[in-house]
Amino acid sequence: QVQLVESGGGLVQAGGSLRLSCAASGTALIFNTMGWYRQAPGNERELVADITFGDSTNYVDSVKGRFTISKGGARNTVYLQMNSLKPEDTAVYYCNARNPYGNIYWGKGTLVTVSS
Repeated sequence: QVQLVESGGGLVQAGGSLRLSCAASGTALIFNTMGWYRQAPGNERELVADITFGDSTNYVDSVKGRFTISKGGARNTVYLQMNSLKPEDTAVYYCNARNPYGNIYWGKGTLVTVSS
């Protein structure tokens, strides 16, 4: 079983920065992709960014140039550096991981609130 635990959310003013972290624990910690999704009130959950086992990255257009996804040295940790935050970035951010067997794991989420 795999557990994903997010941290780093909080309240920040527009233009500020936050760094989200997600640590995976459990067995068989090899993932094809790890990533971050977000869900704002009344909206569907959307992909923000993901990173493959080979370190290829993908971003939703609205965060390109502002957010950076990366993996830790142990490769069972993923980070999301968020700069130039906007009020529309306010959401619960969820960590996601997919393993080679097709299993998908989710964290419980961390709230990011950007005030104007």
